[in-house]
Amino acid sequence: MHTDEKDGKNVLVCTVGSTVLLYDARCIDDLLQMLKTAGDWVELGGADEQKPAKEGTVEAWGRSAANPIGGWYGLKKGLRGRFGVYIPPLMEELVLCELEHNAKNNRIRAR
Repeated sequence: MHTDEKDGKNVLVCTVGSTVLLYDARCIDDLLQMLKTAGDWVELGGADEQKPAKEGTVEAWGRSAANPIGGWYGLKKGLRGRFGVYIPPLMEELVLCELEHNAKNNRIRAR
């Protein structure tokens, strides 16, 4: 994962095999603020764009009209989902959050 600029916007570029996903780079600060406001563990709930996201999860928040950008942080139509899969590990690496590493139903919380 790395940062770049696309159409005048700072983006996170996430390469998974031959697939390249783009996310609005402000998602890191916005998600951190949401986690601080939540004050406790939040389920990740990763899902592809075509599938509904479980309510109350990071994935649902990352596509919600109620988040700070008013919708999807994912920028590539058809590949906008999986926010709850790819952004939390980056935030853990940046030491912004704690992340569970269970087989299923992992959660995240702000440090």
